[in-house]
Amino acid sequence: MDFNFTDDIQFLRESVRKFVREQVEPSAMDIEEDDRIPDRIVSLSKDMGLFGLGIPEQYGGLGLDMVGKCAIYEELGKTHNGYTTLIGAHTGIGSVGIVDLGTEEQKEKYLPKMATGEWIGAFALTEPSAGSNAANLKTTAVRHGDRYVLNGSKHYITNAVDAHVFTVMAVTDREKGARGITSFIVEKDTPGFTVGAVERKMGLRGSHSAELFFDNMEVPTENVLGEEGNGYVNALKILANGRAGLAARNLGSCVRLLEHSLDYAHEREQFGQKIVDMQAVQHMLADISMQIEVLRSLTYRVAWMSDQKMRVVKEAAIAKLYASEVYNSVADLALQIHGGIGYMKDYPIERYYRDARITKIYEGTSEIQRNIIAGELKRDYAQKGL
Repeated sequence: MDFNFTDDIQFLRESVRKFVREQVEPSAMDIEEDDRIPDRIVSLSKDMGLFGLGIPEQYGGLGLDMVGKCAIYEELGKTHNGYTTLIGAHTGIGSVGIVDLGTEEQKEKYLPKMATGEWIGAFALTEPSAGSNAANLKTTAVRHGDRYVLNGSKHYITNAVDAHVFTVMAVTDREKGARGITSFIVEKDTPGFTVGAVERKMGLRGSHSAELFFDNMEVPTENVLGEEGNGYVNALKILANGRAGLAARNLGSCVRLLEHSLDYAHEREQFGQKIVDMQAVQHMLADISMQIEVLRSLTYRVAWMSDQKMRVVKEAAIAKLYASEVYNSVADLALQIHGGIGYMKDYPIERYYRDARITKIYEGTSEIQRNIIAGELKRDYAQKGL
């Protein structure tokens, strides 16, 4: 396994690091207060090609492999997580389905505009009755000639307010269960499609989630993504694909928390000495560093395996699960090191602490990841038994 970055990736990584430090980070508190990512930041992100990270070059994207994407995600994770989520959800689950499963006509229609950020992507699976139980969808799609008519709703959809292109899962044959679900590409301005009010969340300010409503919304058959009945399988593939990327974003946040903690520990004095010289603080810093290094190795190993077209169902679930556990642990330790000041909204530690919590829930809860891992262990054991 070779985790060394090419010269092009290294150059892009350093450019993104500089951009995050000089442009995004100074606006982090504004994003938090206004619940909005400044247009200037979004425009600059488009100019850098950040909306086209994984979209092939022939469609206007950067065409990065998973290791390359993770290198950039790690840098993006070092700033406001709301901004990072806008980019990550678009370049991950919001567009990867079209990249991997779309027809040539679909790719030519959607990917060029998604690569520039003119059209933002979103992934619409979750419903009030279908969260972890993703096969229990109520949204239906009934075929009438050359069109499907969709009725139902989705909720907690990341990028819903900003997106133009949605990958939507709906039931086309109830009797077939999970094999009766189909994926559709849906455009925001389609008649019968309504985006609900922005949902108020604990964290991820600036990243807007909302409900979606489909009222006799007609979608042409050419907008079926993959084959009819493969929507559930498609959804699992799309989510698994994004888990290494999410782990990399969490990794970046942990690295930034360590930087903040080291800075503060070298500045803060108690009992006549810098707290960095106190063993209790040193142990917390050591634990943070240890968890970061393990997470880095795991993240890039899974990314490399993905690039080699290896089966990574178990490994991707482990990466997502471990990354969320580490991020929450590191955020807690960083807040402890900072003490009272870390609990204040005027400082970034409090923000990271709140933002970390969602990582155990979205794109597959920690419990679901454990189910996947256990299922893969049973599968491997059964195959060895043969």
